[in-house]
Amino acid sequence: MKKMHTKEKRMKNLSRSHNHKERPKTTVRPKTFKTEESAKAYAEKHGIKDFELAPAKKDKKFKIVQ
Repeated sequence: MKKMHTKEKRMKNLSRSHNHKERPKTTVRPKTFKTEESAKAYAEKHGIKDFELAPAKKDKKFKIVQ
């Protein structure tokens, strides 16, 4: 990846003393839902037939597990 130069740093309002490089997102996290109904509606809309709802984020949200 190429070095970010001073003009770009000035435009983005970043400090000049650090080497700012854009990092790609490393992990893909599962989609979470606030309610069971919204998770079931998402699965139905996207054609997911065999699934279970598992707790995510300390039992406040749900995720679809196939």
